Amino acid sequence: MQLLLARIDAICQQSILLSLVHKEDLMKNLRQLVAALIASSVMVMPAFAAERVLTVGSDATFAPFETLNKKQEVEGFDADLIQAVASKAGIQIKLINTPWEGLFAGLNNGERDIVIAAVTITPERQRSMDFTAPYFEAKQLIVVSAKSPIAKLADLKTKKMAVQNGTTGDIVAQKHFGKGNTNIRRYESIVLALQELKSGGVDAVIGDNSVVKNYLINNPNSGFKLIDDTSFDKEFYGIAVKKGNAALLAKLNKGLADVKADGSYQKIYAKYFGK
Repeated sequence: MQLLLARIDAICQQSILLSLVHKEDLMKNLRQLVAALIASSVMVMPAFAAERVLTVGSDATFAPFETLNKKQEVEGFDADLIQAVASKAGIQIKLINTPWEGLFAGLNNGERDIVIAAVTITPERQRSMDFTAPYFEAKQLIVVSAKSPIAKLADLKTKKMAVQNGTTGDIVAQKHFGKGNTNIRRYESIVLALQELKSGGVDAVIGDNSVVKNYLINNPNSGFKLIDDTSFDKEFYGIAVKKGNAALLAKLNKGLADVKADGSYQKIYAKYFGK
């Protein structure tokens, strides 16, 4: 860039001298100057575009994957992981707390560049967005009162159950008990669903294993117990990008692979889930 500016300066000085000799030479050099300025703008624009800070949507109601600290900043396993992946991928990011209901719409309309929020990779979601390689294995668990007679998923057939709207728990409940089942109660967060169980408004909650386990650890007097039903399938979380954004997806996959290879992933995992 400095060489280009020096060239432009030289052209300007030459043009002034030539203007005293011949008008046509002046016009020729002015055209060269304009061409150089246009070329410089084309060279500089991609550099600025590459430095754009990418927005990352995350629903901070899903501890220990994402929650808000006292400064209202998103923190947790997913937050630490995406920061590490971004560093390896050579991209700048900004985490933004985004309600679950708006996460995928924001990704599709360009309000968010990336989504990381303990999102299970499913065939249905893969039709509308692209996912990185899996970064976490999970499954569903049932939460009930410690004195509840419920012992397996089939026992919920005539019971009221709470789920977080649009999550895998919601999908599982619909799969087993019907999409139009009025006993499936949907809430904006898993915490609200658990509070409804606490108050007696529902008989059970279906939610991701690490999240409900984390809740019980941090609320030892909740009076809840966990039920692990063998009919629940394994699930895998992935980082999502807009459908067709192959360039960003490749960077994230490379960053994720590097984080796993150098031991960073294991350190982050141990921080939130132990060894």
